[in-house]
Amino acid sequence: MANLLTTLLSPFDFIFMQQAFLIVFFIAIPTALLSCFLILKGWSLMGDAISHAVLPGIVIAYVLSIPFTIGAFIAGMFCALTTGYLKENSRIKEDTIMGVVFSAMFALGIVMMTKVHSNIHLDHIIFGDPLGASWHDIAEAGAIALIVGALCIIKGKDLLLLIFDHQHAQAIGLPTKVLHYGLLALLSFAIVTALKAVGMILVISMLIAPGATAFMLTRRFQSMMILSVFISIINCFLGVYFSFFIDSAPAPTIILLLTVNFIVVFTYHTIKQRAVVKQTPVSLI
Repeated sequence: MANLLTTLLSPFDFIFMQQAFLIVFFIAIPTALLSCFLILKGWSLMGDAISHAVLPGIVIAYVLSIPFTIGAFIAGMFCALTTGYLKENSRIKEDTIMGVVFSAMFALGIVMMTKVHSNIHLDHIIFGDPLGASWHDIAEAGAIALIVGALCIIKGKDLLLLIFDHQHAQAIGLPTKVLHYGLLALLSFAIVTALKAVGMILVISMLIAPGATAFMLTRRFQSMMILSVFISIINCFLGVYFSFFIDSAPAPTIILLLTVNFIVVFTYHTIKQRAVVKQTPVSLI
């Protein structure tokens, strides 16, 4: 029994595992909160676009010897602003514009990486590496989690009104453009932080799966946010924990667990809906 307990607790004996647990915890909070807004607003592709668009910003930041976070954030905001400008000044739909912009910026980043001799590891940027997180990365992730969490709580009602009724929000005097681009800025911050742990490809799942899963379990927005954060934290913790024993990469393990959660909840929700339909009496009038 003592040997079993020692084995189960063995991941916590290593500093790099403790750091991995901490950074995924701080990343799980802002991504889960923002996933609720993205699901309701239909902005899932926006998260995908920004996560891919940060690559050239990272390369430029390396060339200029500035923190990668700054370059990635500027590139992400440039992608969001460009998408907004093209949408307002053309007849092309937003999803089409996002597909063109983010793929172009991602391709530009790859070309720049082949031309610039650097110690940037493309695999770590694409797939993430929570096991290599430093205390500085953890402190940065914690600060961004605090900022995003506080703003989502303070401005949550305004953002919710903006999502469901933009015209009404504008009519009652809410700064709709500030809220719109503020949400994009928070999204960029969260993505930039999550790059260190799950990478630019897998981060999109953390911005969709928790909110989508919670959406099927409740009809109240506050409950949706709480469930989303809970689902994200639990799966991030278990993903890192299980990866230690099965010798897998933590980030893909986290995403697989989030996907399994979504499938289970979707199956339960579907069965429950069908049961309700069968029990509903059919009126002949």
